[in-house]
Amino acid sequence: MSGIKTLGQFIIEKQADFPYAKGELSRLLRDIGIASKIVNREVNKAGLVDILGDADTINIQGEGQKKLDVYANEQFISALTSGGECCIVASEEEDDFVRIESPVSKNARYIVCIDPLDGSSNIDINVTVGTIFSIYRRKSTEGPATLDDVLQKGTEQVAAGYVIYGSSTMMVYTTGKGVNGFTLDPSIGEFCLSHPNMKIPEDGVIYSINEGNYVHFPEGVKKYIKYAQVEDKATNRPYTSRYIGAMAADIHRSLIKGGIYMYPTTSASPKGKLRLLYECNPMAFIIEQAGGIASDGLNRILDIEPTELHQRVAIFVGSPKMVKKAEEFMAEFSPVEKLSEKTVEIKTA
Repeated sequence: MSGIKTLGQFIIEKQADFPYAKGELSRLLRDIGIASKIVNREVNKAGLVDILGDADTINIQGEGQKKLDVYANEQFISALTSGGECCIVASEEEDDFVRIESPVSKNARYIVCIDPLDGSSNIDINVTVGTIFSIYRRKSTEGPATLDDVLQKGTEQVAAGYVIYGSSTMMVYTTGKGVNGFTLDPSIGEFCLSHPNMKIPEDGVIYSINEGNYVHFPEGVKKYIKYAQVEDKATNRPYTSRYIGAMAADIHRSLIKGGIYMYPTTSASPKGKLRLLYECNPMAFIIEQAGGIASDGLNRILDIEPTELHQRVAIFVGSPKMVKKAEEFMAEFSPVEKLSEKTVEIKTA
């Protein structure tokens, strides 16, 4: 065990970074780590038990839920309820936020927003899935926490992270002081520090987008894709296209190797498809902490004011040079999709 640092040890060492927390944030991160181990166990044996395939339910997004989605949601809510540090869990799988009012959580100060199983369409074919989470301190000081406590801008996050259940299981998280990655060692059942102080490369050669939606993309995105496909040795083009279909996995690749992940608006999803609170804010926080950029194509993700629990946005996230180039194409060829007040000005001029 010489030289190995577990997630628990690392969290305790870093607790001094948050003197106001008095250990609550550390315990909350520990609870998420424990729940992710349980979910990982079920992911690894999903093909052997009756946990694959569709459940007979539809989530608030209008999407069919997979059995493992439901299981993961239950496990994270249970862990966060038992831990006593969380007063609200807002899950992509729930119609409304879940207020935790157990005796151990009466003084809880934290809000957790979570996508319990990102990329669930990959479950049945044994391809990488993940969990994405975001943590906020509640704003209200009296009475039960409310929706207003949940609807905070991404800049207010105190921590965010993701877990990827792949060939190895990793947890990557930030508390606003850099990004660190931990790999689960199944022989001891612990997440161990494997990727300290992660930094995203300034540039890359991989772009990740669901090109099956190409005809429905904004013109700026179409122009960027064509740019990515044109050969130019000076800028290492053509780029390589890679798309896993799980946001955490696709962005994890960009974080390690450099690249850009894009999920723009489409004619079918004019506001975007991915959720601001459960997916875009936490991933944007992580990538910014690693030196990258995250925007909706024109505006910083973390500056977007949430107005509803399941709000959707477009996202362009990854290596700074690649995201900036994509933003240039968006600004030139999709100018009407700027900030909402500017859109109104264009339309009423």
